[in-house]
Amino acid sequence: MARKTGSHSDITGPRVRAAAQRLFARDGFAAVSMRQIAAEVGVQAGALYLYTRDKEALLFDLLKAHMDDVLAHWEAEPKGCAPLDRLEAFVRSHIRFSLARAEAVFLSYMELRNLTPAHFARIEAQRRAYEDQLEAILRAGQEAGVFALPDTKLATMAIIAMLTGVNTWYRDSGRLSQGRVEQIYWDMVRRSVQA
Repeated sequence: MARKTGSHSDITGPRVRAAAQRLFARDGFAAVSMRQIAAEVGVQAGALYLYTRDKEALLFDLLKAHMDDVLAHWEAEPKGCAPLDRLEAFVRSHIRFSLARAEAVFLSYMELRNLTPAHFARIEAQRRAYEDQLEAILRAGQEAGVFALPDTKLATMAIIAMLTGVNTWYRDSGRLSQGRVEQIYWDMVRRSVQA
């Protein structure tokens, strides 16, 4: 199939991914067809296959790109040395990153089940790598006598669930600023782990 006049892969490819993310987040992966994605982008349905093998591969690409961004963002974040400083950096970084990418975070949690086993395993490995960063902070704090936790893995899962939950209710127009939300969440996490 010939490319439409005025079409450019460096423009259309990102538009395909953005439309798929928006539609998957709004309607759910199973309910969205490739035709709907194509209509949203303004191309013929067959043209989508220039950018992805199929709908599941498109979802995988979205989830992998999100996890690549999560890991790169945390890697670049200033962290400090002490466990308490590192934990604060993690809390604030996670909230800032997640609120700026609400659709991607939603897909990451709600549509993971639609991946093939091989794709699922790759995303799960990336998620574990991120979770391991937080668990290492908690373990270091425990070893230093700064944190008191009965189980660092459970605390890791609980903290990430609490932080990611901000996406379900936070609105820029709400009564609390993002900075205030970060501070409140940091205070709650700090009190929950301190010895």
